[in-house]
Amino acid sequence: MDSDAAGQQHSHPPKLYLHPRREPFEHGLLPIPQLIFTDCLQSLSLIKSNILSSTPNHRVNSETLARVLQIPPDHSRLLIETISVVLHDDSDPLLKATTPQEIDEAGVNVFDLLLFLYLQNYKRLLPKGHKDSAAVADVWPSTSAFDGFLSVLSPLQLVRSNSRRFVPSQGDEEAHQLSYLHKHIGNILCLLADSVDGKGNKEGEAEGEEGYESMMLSVDKFEHLGFLLYFGDKGSQRFPLSQNTPFFANSDPNMPASPVPAPHVLDWLLENISSAQEYISERMSTKENGPSSSSDQDVAMADAAASSAKPSSSVRGPSLVEGVSKSSCVKQTSDIKGTSVKVVNCHESVIYILAPVKYATVYGCSDATIVLGAVGKAVRVEHCERVHLISTTKRICIANCRECVFFLGVNQKPLIIGDNHKLQVAPYNTFYPQLEEHMNQVGIDPNVNNWDKLMILGVIDPHDSLSHPAGGSDTQSESATCLDPDHYTTFVVGALSDRTFKGNIIYGFCTASMKIPSSVASEQAGSTNDNPFPLPDPYLASQQKNHNSLEEVKQLLRDTKLDNTQKRELSGALHSCFKEWLFGDSSSVFVDLEADGALTRPSSLTNHVVGLLEATVKLQILL
Repeated sequence: MDSDAAGQQHSHPPKLYLHPRREPFEHGLLPIPQLIFTDCLQSLSLIKSNILSSTPNHRVNSETLARVLQIPPDHSRLLIETISVVLHDDSDPLLKATTPQEIDEAGVNVFDLLLFLYLQNYKRLLPKGHKDSAAVADVWPSTSAFDGFLSVLSPLQLVRSNSRRFVPSQGDEEAHQLSYLHKHIGNILCLLADSVDGKGNKEGEAEGEEGYESMMLSVDKFEHLGFLLYFGDKGSQRFPLSQNTPFFANSDPNMPASPVPAPHVLDWLLENISSAQEYISERMSTKENGPSSSSDQDVAMADAAASSAKPSSSVRGPSLVEGVSKSSCVKQTSDIKGTSVKVVNCHESVIYILAPVKYATVYGCSDATIVLGAVGKAVRVEHCERVHLISTTKRICIANCRECVFFLGVNQKPLIIGDNHKLQVAPYNTFYPQLEEHMNQVGIDPNVNNWDKLMILGVIDPHDSLSHPAGGSDTQSESATCLDPDHYTTFVVGALSDRTFKGNIIYGFCTASMKIPSSVASEQAGSTNDNPFPLPDPYLASQQKNHNSLEEVKQLLRDTKLDNTQKRELSGALHSCFKEWLFGDSSSVFVDLEADGALTRPSSLTNHVVGLLEATVKLQILL
């Protein structure tokens, strides 16, 4: 009996459910007022008609887009670049483009554009218990009177003002996204479908099911829904929609399936979205009533502070590093499952993510140094204070941060939005042995670094009512300043060796008494032995100046004739001064030396102190 049951279980694979793609919801929303439409279907139908009449190949470049949407050319280029980092179809010509000229020549598919523009009306999930959450569930421009209170808080106070049980989990966010799609999927289908005569839907055509009675959906138009949805399950790969439909499954590319009436597709989608909502609801209910698992993907963001602070992961969801406090954490390729990573609510810590990923999010962190390896699509940093972020990436968005420093190797212009204060940017300043290999894997070009070419948008984010007061007027976000070259130093990742020590100012430390774990060291093989991004002349001159100063200190130590007792006394005195500086300065970052062996210090450390500290380390090694 048991064997028969086991055989039946083996013969029936687990059911696949619809899931929203997180990427366009998390990395594809732009706070540009001209992209917010009060009547999405009518406005986008007109835009569709205008574009298709002028672009027979169904692709639109930035010039046409600026004209049709009546936005500045730099905003239209930003829009296309944003679509390129959240696009679902790896075969799309836009993903093969690398330079701005190639991106503009490739253009964006008009139907991907329509879905992207429709999604700009999405409203992010508010914390549970918000007294006006029903009114601002998903439709712009609803706002909340409670926003005025939240706006007076700093970004970090804003995050901490919500207790654990009020912070939405990833399961909450997924359910919210599905609810939005369930409500709007009819209008979305109307934008993709064609009328019976093949000329497409007309401007102002009736909304709701009546509007689909005379419309048909082809398989190629249906595939564009993959921008928003996919089939899969926890721990499984993603499957295209057409492979799991009764309409287009197993269709021959040389003989595509016939178009299907839009009402049939709508009914099928609504049924599957509802099934997915029920599945998520049951899963979350079981988790709330039963024991939690540290590997569960849907642990609430702040709840991980009460857990072991180990990352949780699955192929479907992001790997999480949560709640690390006064410690350090090293994660490499073998530790990262899936294609994205989130670093959430980490404080007074050093976080290393030395792996190639597509997406990375840093949220609600303070007084921390975070090193992201190679991020091939996009990085989003939000609600952080006094964080030093070091990353190579194709694109980065910074929102609602204070007193943070960003050391960047970035191919597209950094985007700064929201309520920011005292931000600084600087060229990329580190390396690790596998860095160039990881950059090649995700397609980052080390010859293009737009770290100082900032794109500044407004303070008010129409997708997030927590970031601004209700009814407040929008202004341009505060820009970032370039870090003084005299304060620029190289951050050294990994175990200290002659190769990594030579010519570098130590910014992260690792001596013989502070070992990198063997599991980490085993993945350190690689050919990168220097910063792959060329430095601008002022920063290169400053680095050379630091190197010369260091050599003078080292030569002074060599020329000093000390016996063993004097050496021990000097070493003890230097070590005592080092500890006094490290633990006595309130602005320094504390790191648990027993964890992963990394010490860190903000880059504002003066050059002579850096040289003294490095000389201390060198002297200790010599002794």
